[in-house]
Amino acid sequence: MAEQQGGKYGSLIRQAKQPKPDDQIASKPDSQMTGQPELDNQAKEKQVNLCVKVPESLRRHWAIQAKIQDITMTDVMVEALTQKFGLPDNQTTR
Repeated sequence: MAEQQGGKYGSLIRQAKQPKPDDQIASKPDSQMTGQPELDNQAKEKQVNLCVKVPESLRRHWAIQAKIQDITMTDVMVEALTQKFGLPDNQTTR
């Protein structure tokens, strides 16, 4: 019963930790780029977090629906807040 050091998955973990060869450049495919719209240079502003406490069951449901509809939760919240309160006078819609 001489098991290799590292247990059952030790060799797999060591293999995963090895650096990637130079010919394998990690990048996101176009379909997984962030859903945030591109802004022109004048409209770029520092992004901040907007934390909202909601029941876990609602968050789970909304996250699933967002995935199905291929939209981010950020996009949904910004759209809802913009629709409810509008934008400041010095900003235009995206």
